[in-house]
Amino acid sequence: MNQEQTDQPISSKTILAFFAMVVGMFMAILDIQIVASSLSVIGAGLSASGDELSWIQTSYLIAEVIIIPITGFASRLLSTRISYFIAALGFTLMSLLCAIAWNIESMIIFRALQGFFGGAMIPTAFGAIFIIFPKSMHTKVSMIIGLVVTVAPTVGPTLGGYITETISWHFMFLLNIIPGIFVCVTVFLYVDFDKPNYNLLKNFDFFGILLMAVCLGSMQYVLEEGNKKDWLDDFHILLLTIIVIITFIWLIIREITYQNPIIDLSSFKNKNFSFGCIYSFILGIGLYGTVYLLPLFLFTIAGYNTLQIGITMIVTGVFQFVSAPIAARMFGSGIDKRIILAIGFSLFALGSFANSFLTADSQYWELFVPQMIRGLALMFCFMPINDLALGTMAKDEVQNASGLYNLTRNLGGAIGLAMINNLIISNSKIYAQTMKDNMPLTSPKVQESLESFTQSLIGKVNEPELAAYQLLNNMVEREAFVIAINNVFIIISMIFCMGMLLIPFSSTPKTDITSNAH
Repeated sequence: MNQEQTDQPISSKTILAFFAMVVGMFMAILDIQIVASSLSVIGAGLSASGDELSWIQTSYLIAEVIIIPITGFASRLLSTRISYFIAALGFTLMSLLCAIAWNIESMIIFRALQGFFGGAMIPTAFGAIFIIFPKSMHTKVSMIIGLVVTVAPTVGPTLGGYITETISWHFMFLLNIIPGIFVCVTVFLYVDFDKPNYNLLKNFDFFGILLMAVCLGSMQYVLEEGNKKDWLDDFHILLLTIIVIITFIWLIIREITYQNPIIDLSSFKNKNFSFGCIYSFILGIGLYGTVYLLPLFLFTIAGYNTLQIGITMIVTGVFQFVSAPIAARMFGSGIDKRIILAIGFSLFALGSFANSFLTADSQYWELFVPQMIRGLALMFCFMPINDLALGTMAKDEVQNASGLYNLTRNLGGAIGLAMINNLIISNSKIYAQTMKDNMPLTSPKVQESLESFTQSLIGKVNEPELAAYQLLNNMVEREAFVIAINNVFIIISMIFCMGMLLIPFSSTPKTDITSNAH
């Protein structure tokens, strides 16, 4: 394909087809988090225990992480049209089955399959940008994709909680049916970007798929469940960790040496792609980490309900939309993409640091400015990272590279959430004990507080003195919990600052992928 052909106007059918793919990707990303604020209600409806409930999310994430890296191979084998149609159809059917799940076991199975099909839609839509659109349109299209990727995780818990409160948790899944049908029909009729290549079935890498599934599935399980089971102190977590290490090393050796690998690691020979994946990993930590931390604080400490949390969290989404045209204009103006990325990372670091001054009394307006700054930052982060990772890949390499690129963001989120959970649980205990050690019961201030609590509880409880001690203990643990959350915000800020140190070593993409392909 030459430059002249690439710059021909894009047909309305192609634009409609791409729009349908973006809708499918939005649904898939939205459904990762849509159940987050409604798990207790779903659990009540399915008579599930707390441990079982976490698997409603975990099963989705494990399946998604497994399918994402092999989506590029599936697209090359079957064509984008067929692979995306199968993924959209499967996702829609599984959404329907999730809505009519009759017990927790069936819900977990249907959620896993929903994640499997949903995960296949995400990198395919990314790769399509660089396959069907000319270089001159990459900025605008990347802006749209960026909004979808960053807004969906923010909106998910809010939308899910609102639907659960006003209608029923079943409707969270039924919400996918009509858009799912639209996506299936439109993709089947209008997507015609490439042709299937069944020659890829020769020497098919079945063992590579098995190694990857075991490695990524086990790793996701360890990250999700490790904190609940004291990590390596638990035999199953220790065993799975060993399995992850062995299968990972085996997988790398296999994919490098096998003549027709299921995951083509040669993309990492491209320096920009490698740096893009590192930045994507960092962005995953920040994006999913802050979306997890803020509702945790608002629900646990501030006592907000789902709707109040949604109103508070929407600030980030609003300012993403505000910043999108600004970021796009800068992106298309010839400014060094590394400068734009540095702006994004520095703003996200600043927004996270500004969030580290929470107190138990923090309310909406104390949370407004940090969210505003992070919202402004996200598009300045996402657009240059996307262009850096995929902007110089050859056309026939884009789908495979897109799978690996999207995997790094998901792994960043998964590893980041595991790290955050571990830090909050362990540090809050340490901080609480330190505060208790430094406030002896003989202290005049402690005695004064206990006396005040006792007086306020007289006539309300049977043993006001004992209740006063418990109230003081709860207050100490609450303050320790807030300090732990603040420290995690500082750590996220530091991770983004360290990421900025790598920016001078990357280079700005200048080569059109069609030139590479040619």
